[in-house]
Amino acid sequence: MKMNRFIVRMYVGAVLCTCALLLYAGGRDSLSHKMVHAVGFDLKPAYVFPTHEFFAGNNAVFAPIRKNLSVNLKYGFKFAPDSYFGRMYPHAVQGIGVGYHSFFNSAELGNPWSVYVFQTSRIASITPRLSFDYEWNFGASFGWKKFDAESNPYNRVVGSKVNAYLHLGFLLNWQLDAQTSLRAGVVASHFSNGNTGYPNAGVNTVGATIGITRYFGGSEKAASACTFRRPAFKPYLSYDLIVYGSTRKKGVFLEDGTPILVPGSFGILGLNFTPMYNFSRYFRAGISLDAQYDESANISHHIANSATPPDAETIKFYRPPFREQFAVGLSLRAEIVMPIFSINLGVGRNLICQGADTDAFYQVLALKTDITKNLFLHVGYQLHDFKDPNNLMLGVGFRFNAKGRE
Repeated sequence: MKMNRFIVRMYVGAVLCTCALLLYAGGRDSLSHKMVHAVGFDLKPAYVFPTHEFFAGNNAVFAPIRKNLSVNLKYGFKFAPDSYFGRMYPHAVQGIGVGYHSFFNSAELGNPWSVYVFQTSRIASITPRLSFDYEWNFGASFGWKKFDAESNPYNRVVGSKVNAYLHLGFLLNWQLDAQTSLRAGVVASHFSNGNTGYPNAGVNTVGATIGITRYFGGSEKAASACTFRRPAFKPYLSYDLIVYGSTRKKGVFLEDGTPILVPGSFGILGLNFTPMYNFSRYFRAGISLDAQYDESANISHHIANSATPPDAETIKFYRPPFREQFAVGLSLRAEIVMPIFSINLGVGRNLICQGADTDAFYQVLALKTDITKNLFLHVGYQLHDFKDPNNLMLGVGFRFNAKGRE
């Protein structure tokens, strides 16, 4: 339990540190210090996927949980038009947001709040006043009603009061005037704890959004109309070295198929070395060498109880051999590069491994937050089979051969 609280604090600390870095970065890259500030309000009605029987109606009110409504208030900024980032990324807005989420079942799920960093930018211009944009949110959500065998027995979905919050939207952005934009589109959200607590079935929604953004300290037009010829980009190789850690909960199945949640938490330690070819200012890709030690891997094959069938209180294990808990794999990585943040996606396969838990494909979603030109924070999430959570990846990275402002 103490380790679980520690990893939650690490995750929340990473989010808050990212928020602080974001605010600091607002003044770091400005020559004129006349940034464009933005305040936005979004309303997001959504559909809750029935990924668990709890959502299908096996709950205290014996009714399906299908609806979700989120209200969001955000502050963001654009870099000054005469700064490097302002000229290279004239449409990028980044900032922090607060959201309130209702699933219309507060007794069993609560009404959680979220705190997150976000970034939005233009994908394509449709008309002079209409564009196709994206937005992502990455943060933590608080105030969930978690599973409790006595007071909340049906909710076998949420196992933590604090959960990660991931959100992606594709939007039509209509510029009403020089300082006001109306945005609407489709969005998807995911809440889970990355296996730091059980249960962890996750909460997934998809829906619509409509919102308004007001700019101050300049105008949308002024921020993007700065005449500037971008220098030619020369592709190059960079190399990311990342060290991360986390904890996870573990469930095992006995020989007769009985599931048991193992008490306590297990440690994770990993390393990624990723050569990346920088195709442009906005995109890089490469192959990553991934090594990970998972203290919980393959323990189901080393149960020490032999006289009587164990339960969650009596189950004990022999320590598996190191080769069954350590794996090395290769993954294909693609990264979207924007001011301050990079979004990294990976699909890989363990090649040096032993045992069913490590002999597997894996997927990675990570947010990198620049602290300096070379140093960055890394907050990631690893899955297997594109749906089952493995573990969080909380760490730091160093980028070799990072190019400066060109």
